[in-house]
Amino acid sequence: MTTATKINLLEQFSLFDALTESEKKRLADAMEFRKKARYSVIYQPGEASEHIYLLCKGAIKISTHSSEGKEVIKQLIHPEAIFGELALVGEKTRNETAQSLKEEVHFYTIRIADFQQILAQNTTVSQQLLQLFGQRMMAAENKLENLIFKDARSRIVNFLYEVVQKRGRQVGYEMLLKHSLTHQDIANITCTSRQTVTLVLNELRKENLIYFNRGRILVRDMENLKASAA
Repeated sequence: MTTATKINLLEQFSLFDALTESEKKRLADAMEFRKKARYSVIYQPGEASEHIYLLCKGAIKISTHSSEGKEVIKQLIHPEAIFGELALVGEKTRNETAQSLKEEVHFYTIRIADFQQILAQNTTVSQQLLQLFGQRMMAAENKLENLIFKDARSRIVNFLYEVVQKRGRQVGYEMLLKHSLTHQDIANITCTSRQTVTLVLNELRKENLIYFNRGRILVRDMENLKASAA
């Protein structure tokens, strides 16, 4: 990849809007391209936290495992977002697993030392990174509240509503989401079971709130879907 191509990619990430042209070039020179097949592990617990990652194609799940071996998906990463950012705030070894979903992923790596040099010189980017940390922390707190106060159906419906609102596109009066999630993935995100996810999705289809097939979810009416979680 040429430096110009890397700079064009950086300009697609809102986090880097405040970079000067010289800073973009320095960061581009520090970026290394990687691609991984579907279901590949990018990093896992115990590995050194030496890089941050810029995702440009595919989807990544960030997860942990309980003492019983059950996977809990903490976060989904989509193109034009970074991951592995905890290395910037003192994480020495990874505590989570980053893994591609059911399609090949393309991403760039940047050494932490190189990225920290940019942050030291550009306070605006540092502030935007703090906002990102805050947003992800709030999302984690909301997920914990949902786990404590909401039942399984409500958690699944809330997840569908939020992901379609963020990632879906409008088709007439409906919203269409193309995704790479299995029913087990949704269960691991919502702390439910695959059987419960299948049951709830079928119920929502019978209620004419959604239609779904492999890799697609069509929401008939977003407000009615949201209300069904109450």
